[in-house]
Amino acid sequence: MKKLSYRDSFSKIGNLINTQLQSPLSANPLPFILINTQLQLGGSLPGFRLPLPFRRGEGRGEGSVCSLPFAFGSLPVAPAKCSPHSLPSRLLLAAALIILVPVVAGASDPVTNRFTFSGRFSLNIKAKFQDVGRVLPAPPRTTPDGANYNYDDGYVLTDSSGNFGGQTWNWGYDNSASQISGNTILLSRSAASGRSASASADSDPGLGAELAYDRLFIVRDKFRFGLEAAANFLDLSMQKSSTFSRNVTRTTDAYPFTPGTTPPLANPAQPYQGSFGGAGFVIGDTPVSSTPSIIPGTIVTAHRRLDSNLWGFRVGPYVEFPLSETFSLWASGGFAFGILDNSLGWRESTLAGLTSGSGRDASLLLGGYAGVNVSWQFSDQWSAVAGAQYQNLGTYVHTFGSQRVELDLSQSIFLTVGLGYSF
Repeated sequence: MKKLSYRDSFSKIGNLINTQLQSPLSANPLPFILINTQLQLGGSLPGFRLPLPFRRGEGRGEGSVCSLPFAFGSLPVAPAKCSPHSLPSRLLLAAALIILVPVVAGASDPVTNRFTFSGRFSLNIKAKFQDVGRVLPAPPRTTPDGANYNYDDGYVLTDSSGNFGGQTWNWGYDNSASQISGNTILLSRSAASGRSASASADSDPGLGAELAYDRLFIVRDKFRFGLEAAANFLDLSMQKSSTFSRNVTRTTDAYPFTPGTTPPLANPAQPYQGSFGGAGFVIGDTPVSSTPSIIPGTIVTAHRRLDSNLWGFRVGPYVEFPLSETFSLWASGGFAFGILDNSLGWRESTLAGLTSGSGRDASLLLGGYAGVNVSWQFSDQWSAVAGAQYQNLGTYVHTFGSQRVELDLSQSIFLTVGLGYSF
């Protein structure tokens, strides 16, 4: 994080000043107005002291400068001696000092700003899928008017008369041999009971990117303290195929018809279907009885795919420790939050048929993070940076139709590698 090599910079400038102070000078000096002035460089670091005592000349106002040995630079310097000054020499010495002061001031301060752009790879993110729907997969069926069946083997709907007298001709069934019982029509519907077993999926390493900014505020000995803020993006995709069994509750409702009348015949190849507008055989629109039964072990095969985009932000303090002139280690931690955009698609099948669906949801997640980085400064302003982060954004839970999803972001690990720019 150093802008310059302290010793190299001071050595070059020191050699220049030493050379000028010892070179032959002309006999036309100018009075020097600085008296007993001393420039102290580099704090207590050895080899960084530059004493320059000046004294005013006597008599005709001639001046001289006494050059004591410099404590930096590679040229040997004789003990203190005075020599007259020429104008060019003085100008060169003054220019060297003017250049030296800002260079030293800049070199002594650590870099205060750093941007780091990194590739970001996620690990240890998991998802669970569960079927919580009540309706088992089955092929969709519609009436002649396009309305959906409300039973597995038939329907009872409102007709154009508004079911005048508590009866309707807008009904249908599949098999007269098995669905006529006495003076009633038996219609059944099935619903899954309970929930399926959870199916877990681990994400492949997710690919993303992060832009971080570090601002230095405090320097204590070798430790540097500041604030870090970052924005990142992560693309996740998880899918899982599983087979499970569901217990089924089958409910049979009995709809009455007028005794002494005979319902239309029906079979699976030619079911009976009444319509909304046309008059036909009427039955009661309310069942006279309802009988449930349990059918265990219906096999369901499911495939789910979850695609997620996570837009993340984090901010917190950091502490940095230089390991050498070119390597540094720093750690940070603090607050994190993310905007999660999820899209789920699924397919489920049984012997009765196939269903599919999809859903989308977005959510705000809050949590924290901790991270560590190591950097290699390969030029004055550029560095290579690698690190690891732990992030906890909790667990996302949402139900998409018949599918319940849990996305565990509470123990996420991220590996980063990128470039840093300091200024």
